[in-house]
Amino acid sequence: MKDLKRIGRENDVVIMAFSEFGRRVPENVSLGTDHGAANLMFVAGNQVKGGHYGQIPSLAKLDEGDNLLHTTDFRRVYATMIAGWLGHPDTRELLNGDFQPFDMFKRKA
Repeated sequence: MKDLKRIGRENDVVIMAFSEFGRRVPENVSLGTDHGAANLMFVAGNQVKGGHYGQIPSLAKLDEGDNLLHTTDFRRVYATMIAGWLGHPDTRELLNGDFQPFDMFKRKA
């Protein structure tokens, strides 16, 4: 983001980052946690309205494998990026379904 600001493009770029796996809640025998199901996604940029989007998962209500239960389909975040940032409002065909975008950006695409 510092480099984008340095070249005057800080308002033109949004970055989305996520991992391909989450973590389980209970400790394993190594005092760490195993790969799990639910995860988080980060969206960063000058045009992003900061904050938390979606529901926070419960640490007490887990699935049978001790995984967090996801609360937001990742395709909703994709719909947010595609419609809200890239300006392509009809994401139904791209994402194979209707996913309501979050109101995440300061300016519309």
